[in-house]
Amino acid sequence: MEVAVIGSEDFTLGFRLAGIRKVITATKENMEEKIGEVLKDKSIGILVMHNEDMNALSPSLKRSLVESIEPVVIAIGRIEEVDLRERIKQAVGVDLWR
Repeated sequence: MEVAVIGSEDFTLGFRLAGIRKVITATKENMEEKIGEVLKDKSIGILVMHNEDMNALSPSLKRSLVESIEPVVIAIGRIEEVDLRERIKQAVGVDLWR
């Protein structure tokens, strides 16, 4: 399973430099289309995106991503960071911080 990152050029640049191979650049206009393509790729286990991009999605897609187990979708930003521990616990099955 691989990690994928989706978002603006500025958001994805650091992940690209860190060695993440699946980096998808998307604009606000084509974000939902690109997410659909990522969800079809069964090699992706974790999808990272910015919480502002997540909040801009249609309610049905956002709900689908929040409830997704494969891939686990992690929105990075102050609002969603609290959920990071729970999302990892849900994906892995154990609390890694214990």
